[in-house]
Amino acid sequence: MSVNLESLTGGSGVHVWLVLWKAAQAVEAYAKKSIEHLELCGSDFAVLEALLHKGALPVNEIGRKVLLTSGSITVAVDRLETKGLVERRASQTDRRARIIHLTKEGRRLIKRAYAEHAADMERLAAASLTTQERATLIRLLKKIGYEAAAPSEPVEEEGTE
Repeated sequence: MSVNLESLTGGSGVHVWLVLWKAAQAVEAYAKKSIEHLELCGSDFAVLEALLHKGALPVNEIGRKVLLTSGSITVAVDRLETKGLVERRASQTDRRARIIHLTKEGRRLIKRAYAEHAADMERLAAASLTTQERATLIRLLKKIGYEAAAPSEPVEEEGTE
C-alpha cells in the first residue's frame, strides 16, 4: 500500500484533518496550562463550569454536556465532592436521581477560575485572529463538524456487486 504524500498538503481532506487535529491539540494544551494552577484536571474543570453556567444538573446530563462516560462522570463528581466543591442532593421529582450542586466554595472557585480561563482564551484568540476571522472559523468548524456527525451512506467496495 503506497501513501500519496501529496495528500498531506494543499488542502486535501487528509491535510484539513491533520491541520485541524494539530491545532486542536495545541489549543487544548494551552487551555490545560490555563487551569493547571487550580489542581483540577480538565474534566473536573468542565464539570464545575457546566454547573456554573447551567445550574444544578443530574449526573448523566453533566456527562453528556462535558462528553464523559457514565463511569468517568461518577468518578469526577466523587473527586469534586471529596474536595467540597459539589454536593449530591436528592431530586425533588425523581427519587432515583441525584442532582449535583455547586457548594459555596465550588461556586467561588469556578467563578474566579472561569474568569481567568476566559481571559487566557481571549488573549490567544485576540493574538491570532481578527473578529471577522473568528466568525469565519466558527462557521467553518461548525460546517465540517455537522457534516462529520451526519449519518453517512455505506461505501460500496469495488467488485462486490
